[in-house]
Amino acid sequence: MGEEVILFLHGVGGGADSWAGQLKQFSQKYMVGAWDMPGYGRSRAIKTMTFPLLADSLERLLDDRGWEKVHLVGHSMGGMVAQEFAVLRQNRLHSLTLAATSPAFGNSAGSFQKNFIEARLGPLDAGGTMAELAEIMIGAMMSEGVDPTCRAFAHCCMAKIPEQAYRAAVECIVTFEQRENLSRLYVPTMVLSGQYDKIATADMMKKMASKILNCQFSLIQEAGHLSYIEDPDGFNSALENFLLTVRA
Repeated sequence: MGEEVILFLHGVGGGADSWAGQLKQFSQKYMVGAWDMPGYGRSRAIKTMTFPLLADSLERLLDDRGWEKVHLVGHSMGGMVAQEFAVLRQNRLHSLTLAATSPAFGNSAGSFQKNFIEARLGPLDAGGTMAELAEIMIGAMMSEGVDPTCRAFAHCCMAKIPEQAYRAAVECIVTFEQRENLSRLYVPTMVLSGQYDKIATADMMKKMASKILNCQFSLIQEAGHLSYIEDPDGFNSALENFLLTVRA
C-alpha cells in the first residue's frame, strides 16, 4: 500500500460508500479514504452546515488520521468543499480533482436556486421518503443508457441518507461562491465532467478549468452527473492518468 493518500468527497446525494468502485481499485497503489460529510453515514452532524465549517471538518479528519497531504477528489458538492478547503490549505494537497462540480451556485437571489431547493426538498415536504426522492432524482442525474446495476447502487446510496443531513446539505450548497479564487489555485488540478451531465455541464466545466493554473480537463463519454458510479472504469482511468502526471 503506497504512502500517498487519496481522499474522496461525495455530493449531496451520495456518501462514503458510493466510492466503492474507486476505493477498491486505488487501494492497490495508494492509501485511500472516503469521508461521510457531517450528518451522513457514520459522521456526526454539525450544528449549522456551512462551507467554511465543512472545510474545518475536513481538516480535522486529515489531522485525526495523521495525513499531512492528500490527493483530494471531490464530486459535486464534495468538489465545492474541496475548493473551499484548497483556498486556504493548498499546503495540505498533493493534487485536486474536481468532478461534476462548479465554482459557484450563481446569484443567491436567483430563480435557479429556488427551483433547485424546491425540486430536491419538495417531495420530502409532501411527505415522501428519501427512497422515493431517490427514485425521482437518480433518473435525472444519470445518463439514459446507464447499467441498471449502477442505477440501483446510486439509488441505494441516496435512499439511506438521513433526511435531516440531506436537507442541511441542499440548503448549504446554494450558498457556495469561490469563482474569484480559481486563479489562486496552484496545485496540480483536474476538472472532470460527464458528457451528458445536465447539472454541471461539460461546457461550464471547461470554462472552469480554463481559470485554474496547472489544470487539465477530462471528459467521461456517455456519462451523466454520477460519472464515477455510471462508468467507474472510465472515471478511474482518467484519475489514474492524472495522478501519474502528478507523481512524475
